Amino acid sequence: MTDRNSSPRDGAGTAPVLELDDVHVRYGGSHILQGVSFEVPATGVTALLGRNGVGKTTTLKAVIGLAPRSGRILLQGSEIQTTSTAKIVRGGIGYVPEDREVFGGLTVDENLRLVAPDQGVEAPVVGRLFPDLVARRGQRAGTLSGGQQQMVSLARVLLRDNALLLIDEPTKGLAPKLVTEVADVLAEVARTTPVLLVEQNLPLVRRIADRVVVLDAGRVVHRGAAADLVADADLTRELLGVSMRREGVA
Repeated sequence: MTDRNSSPRDGAGTAPVLELDDVHVRYGGSHILQGVSFEVPATGVTALLGRNGVGKTTTLKAVIGLAPRSGRILLQGSEIQTTSTAKIVRGGIGYVPEDREVFGGLTVDENLRLVAPDQGVEAPVVGRLFPDLVARRGQRAGTLSGGQQQMVSLARVLLRDNALLLIDEPTKGLAPKLVTEVADVLAEVARTTPVLLVEQNLPLVRRIADRVVVLDAGRVVHRGAAADLVADADLTRELLGVSMRREGVA
């Protein structure tokens, strides 16, 4: 496993917000996570990278309690590996799943009022980061574009007071313009709340991530500064099987 020096922006000198220590996940006869260990600093964006099927989404689900896990998981120093998903969410972890999971039959405002009944689209964070959702407050979420649904999913989780956000492939399937809009929102959010981000878009990772953790076959094979990884074409190709491209995020 490679392990580069930490980025100067990774929260050095403060306790990590999240720690995974020898985490395993098994589904039936499949051993998906095989002793995953890493930390998420209390500031900035940590990107969780790897080829398809290596356990990135499973790692997020293990943290939030949606996958059967063993090992130790600590949120702000307290163990949560035996805690229910509901209690983990109440304890300060916000989760944005890969498939957005908005309620298509409800309006934008109704989706948000499920979290903040007294505010909905009137919440200050929605007006500041998602003005298009305010304009579409009465539109059913199922009729929105993929990018707009992603904004609803992000807005919904931001209506809570979070110690950490887990965000799974927020730009998947989005047009370049919407990728840029999502990147803008994530960069703004990360100024105040640490983010553990699963993402395939390396230009976006280069723009907003401070550190990276790379998985392969259910194990951590690299930890280090995001800038170092994306600047090293040979290492990027070795770890991710792709070449770094310059387009994708303005």
